[in-house]
Amino acid sequence: MKLSPEIVSTLKAYAEKLTRTVQFKLFDGSHPKRPELVDLLVQVTSLSDKLELIYSETGFNVREGLTFELLADGETTGIRFSGIPGGHEFNSFVLAFLQAGGIPVKLDEGVQQQVRAIDVPLSFEVFVSLDCHNCPDVVQTLNQFSVINPKISCEMIDGGNHVKLAEERNVQGVPTVFLNKKPFSSGKISAAEILSKIADIATIAPVKLAADETLYDVAVVGGGPAAAAAAIYTARKGLKVLMLAEKIGGQVNDTMGIENLIGTAKTTGPELSRNLRSHIADYSIKTREDVRVAAVSQLDGSPHWQLKLATGEQLKSKTVIIATGAKWRELGVPGEKENVGNGVAYCPHCDGPFFKGKDVVVVGGGNSGVEAALDLSGIVKSVTVVEFLDTLKADKVLADQLQKTKNATIITGAATESIEADAKGVKGLKIKNRETGESRFLPTEGVFVQIGLAPNSALVKGLVETNRFGEIVVSPRCETNQAGIYACGDVTTVPFKQIIVSMGEGAKAGLAAFEYLLKSSSNVEN
Repeated sequence: MKLSPEIVSTLKAYAEKLTRTVQFKLFDGSHPKRPELVDLLVQVTSLSDKLELIYSETGFNVREGLTFELLADGETTGIRFSGIPGGHEFNSFVLAFLQAGGIPVKLDEGVQQQVRAIDVPLSFEVFVSLDCHNCPDVVQTLNQFSVINPKISCEMIDGGNHVKLAEERNVQGVPTVFLNKKPFSSGKISAAEILSKIADIATIAPVKLAADETLYDVAVVGGGPAAAAAAIYTARKGLKVLMLAEKIGGQVNDTMGIENLIGTAKTTGPELSRNLRSHIADYSIKTREDVRVAAVSQLDGSPHWQLKLATGEQLKSKTVIIATGAKWRELGVPGEKENVGNGVAYCPHCDGPFFKGKDVVVVGGGNSGVEAALDLSGIVKSVTVVEFLDTLKADKVLADQLQKTKNATIITGAATESIEADAKGVKGLKIKNRETGESRFLPTEGVFVQIGLAPNSALVKGLVETNRFGEIVVSPRCETNQAGIYACGDVTTVPFKQIIVSMGEGAKAGLAAFEYLLKSSSNVEN
């Protein structure tokens, strides 16, 4: 892995900011790719006298020679890499040694305080694939936890270079996280979600930050296209805007190819997310990322709203815009939840490589399902699309392409009844012909669920009206049935869950909130 002149120049500039000496301690071993790892570490350490490569013949050497850990001024940071941190994980590697070297971590201060308060040893292992776009977020979050709290450690393990270990742990999807050698999570997971799961096994003391007594004009909950549009539109009106997000970009981060954002012929989810972040930063918007809003309630004797964070902090706003988006909808059949990461997956881009040369099934014949099948067809032995309706719901251009794919099979009019598995993973699924009522077993080693999205509306359940699907009921002006609370994007009843639709709805919600505040102010003055 040869570093380009541009990367070398950038890393040299970053390295000048280091305040501590960072050592890469490479453990002994004889993996065939060890020379490639050594070469990368030599290239990086040559950029600054604050970076050093040292060798260890004893200690942590169970990863066959591809493991190194980061020390800061000779003291362990708890951060390890088992594999060559290239691809998407190169940024994880760079951020790790910069933060170990004294450059501040990027986590929200409230989250940092929660991490510092953890008083039990936590040893995380994150199995990754170097072409997984969700993996770096998890690795980088847990690496930051390690920098903040010496009781926490994190090891990135490249499943491609540690196949035997991945098989022993029954890893069939990435990112897969183990905590103290036990399964912890599978798939993308935010800092807030990690802390929530840790709280189940360890006591985390309440955060003691200086109270934010600001009364914001608008509090936007969410970080996707709808939330970004709402925040920008209200900020442009001169309002005092607070944005609370678990992750800027939201569900967009999981989308690899975007070709229907008018005016932008082609982009990717991660690139669009970076653009959203940059655009938000152009305005005076108080942005807090990696945080989760636990509750929204009305302030006593006031028309204003209180937002309680998972950190325990409480914030106030005159209006609230809910733009929490949606998540992958689950089948809700026996064997699904039990086998997530064990043959059941939701992200073909991340988990597809684990099923190379195998037979897989995609449940769902809409655009996302057919796109997933087309992506997988180049990796797997065969892919079967199972659709509940009598015909595929996907756009004709996609359906036609699938029909022409030699290793693809289409089954329509079929209901998934259960997913069958043993200790080694998924073995197949039981489907029923909706016309005849006949059930049959469809052998497969992987099931990719692509049946649409479920709204993230639990936060305001009981506070605002929702329909039977959990979507927040809104007016054409994005109003809910609670004065001062607006909603926009995929979390609402607005049809067509598209990025461009969400952006427009976010703008509408922002403008509606602005008008509401204008009228409220006028009424007070009169």
